Amino acid sequence: MKVTVLQENLAHGLSIVSRAVSPRTTLPVLANILVATDEGRLRLSATNLELGITCWIGAKIEEEGSTTVPARTFVDLVATLPAEQVSLSLNAANQTLNMRCGASNTDIKCIDAQEFPPLPVPEMEGAIQINVADFKEMIQQVVFAASVDEARPVLMGVLMTMDKDTVTMAAADGFRLSVRKATLSQPVPQPVTAIIPGRALSELGRIAAEGDEMIAMVLPKGRGQAIFRVKDVELVSQLIDGAFPDYQQIIPRAYKSRTLLSTQALLKACKQAEIFAREGSNVARLNIKSSGELEPGSVEIFAQSEETGSNETVVAATIEGVGLLIAFNVKYMREVLEVIKTPNVALETSAPNAPGVIRPVGDDNFLHVIMPMHLG
Repeated sequence: MKVTVLQENLAHGLSIVSRAVSPRTTLPVLANILVATDEGRLRLSATNLELGITCWIGAKIEEEGSTTVPARTFVDLVATLPAEQVSLSLNAANQTLNMRCGASNTDIKCIDAQEFPPLPVPEMEGAIQINVADFKEMIQQVVFAASVDEARPVLMGVLMTMDKDTVTMAAADGFRLSVRKATLSQPVPQPVTAIIPGRALSELGRIAAEGDEMIAMVLPKGRGQAIFRVKDVELVSQLIDGAFPDYQQIIPRAYKSRTLLSTQALLKACKQAEIFAREGSNVARLNIKSSGELEPGSVEIFAQSEETGSNETVVAATIEGVGLLIAFNVKYMREVLEVIKTPNVALETSAPNAPGVIRPVGDDNFLHVIMPMHLG
């Protein structure tokens, strides 16, 4: 293999694929990045067997070939090189990669590409096309609510369903639920359901750049995988087996009070409360004060810590229905408010022991259910 590539292109490609490298692995080749010539371009791939990322970059190919390079060494070295041409040449006999750039001349010991697990070559014909801007926002508004508890693997995933021209993502961790819908540019021929690991979607959200327009998605039959392609990058993820809970049952059908607040004012109040609540179990009390016809209502957000003190912030609100004292995990409140784009937000509540629903005012595509905490 003999190729020349621009340092900035190589660094960019490595920054994308290196996130799929396995940090702890019994297979040494999984700590490496596959570097291969591919139809006039250079292909970089990494996988931890659950997630695989491939990126194609422009290169001048003099000799075809492939090898796998230790990821950490490769990434760290390329980052220090000047913004010039990098020459890569492989001695296939002893699997040593020589890298030259500017005054730098390096030899790196590699592992034969034959040992690298094969990544699927997908048929992208008939792929489902999703608008990148919508998809990035969907991921951002849902993936944070997925569980990180490995005891319940199904909840570490995001349920993705497509029916006709609607795509829905849902994630839950037993304490909260995020649901986001969007419209597909073309209807799907038949309904699609898959549980995609939250981590894979987070990586996809990072990879998809603002300038890209569409993400193509395929679910090859019987493979238990989802494959996404955006421009020069492909991401392959294993799907999660199992039955996702029927989240529709968790969403309250009615409410006794609907409180309208400024998203930013409530977010700021939650951030202040969290400074004190995080010392304990993240409890913040919300005292929703309904008022008469003429006076505006308000919500008092209160948190305290035995060690550091207490904080109370009053946020002006428009309240339809009855007043209520309810407690929520303030970290969860902050996380959902950070992904809401509308100026105002609605909090729907029924009782101190019933879940609350948070909705962006003027956007019916998103809702978030949050379980109450015990009022001590």
